[in-house]
Amino acid sequence: MEPDQQAAALRWGRPPDALAASLHFLELGCPDPAATADFYRRTMGYRLEAHGDRIVAAARDRRLIFTPGPAKTLVSAGYALPDGAELARLRARLSAAGWGAVDGPTPMFTDAVTVTDPDGNRFTFGLAQPSPVAGQAGAGGAEAGNWPARLQHVVIASRDPARIVQFFIDVLGFTLSDDVVDGEGGIRTSFLRCSHEHHSFAVFKAPENRLDHHCYETTDWNMIRDWCDRMATQHVRVQWGPGRHGPGNNLFMFVHDPDGNWVEISAELEIVTPDRPVGQWPHEQRTLNSWGHGLLRS
Repeated sequence: MEPDQQAAALRWGRPPDALAASLHFLELGCPDPAATADFYRRTMGYRLEAHGDRIVAAARDRRLIFTPGPAKTLVSAGYALPDGAELARLRARLSAAGWGAVDGPTPMFTDAVTVTDPDGNRFTFGLAQPSPVAGQAGAGGAEAGNWPARLQHVVIASRDPARIVQFFIDVLGFTLSDDVVDGEGGIRTSFLRCSHEHHSFAVFKAPENRLDHHCYETTDWNMIRDWCDRMATQHVRVQWGPGRHGPGNNLFMFVHDPDGNWVEISAELEIVTPDRPVGQWPHEQRTLNSWGHGLLRS
């Protein structure tokens, strides 16, 4: 790797041969896309635009797509790459692994590669283009659309999370930050990164394959408070938190959307260096919330 590539890797907080990316959009399956999209418009200020039977939503540093389908389904996730060289490296990595991929532009990316993980979830990695959304947030939503809440990570549940972790590390080039292990040494949750932030993807063991939650990173404790107040104005109850996670050390609060997906707003997520050792945490409530009650969903 050339010196400038090594310097870029250090800025992204990753080993030089690992992937550099950031979560750019999510596409969620919804029994009623219009109702779910309206929830995000009211609570988080998303601007909405219909594209056939899909609804595309955008606000400051965040993008969602709502597609007809079963609830708690991750239809696709898109990660933005910093430049064409990173995209070329990913294509070479996929080719070397013999993993099937689809090349070409998408509505969110000027150039991209799309792959499917072992559970059938679709992930696209590409060069971001400006948001296509021109619609309006409407009454009660526009102000929140400018509040800081960057789309930061997505978490899935899997019957076989080890296969997912192997795919993300060996095929895509993510880096493992932490594992949560049970009393017998079995891995219950894995946190993976593709930047200087502790994780941008995670997977935990569960009886079914599904979407668990997605997270928005805000600036600080005061903004967590303001987002809680914002949810209250829309009669949306905080379901968990405020609290502090062990892995990542971040402040958090969670609400539910109409489809039962967990929606997290976080602050102060751990910033890591490329040489950070992989951590291990016990599978207990204190790991999920060092301040109190933890929801052991895995």
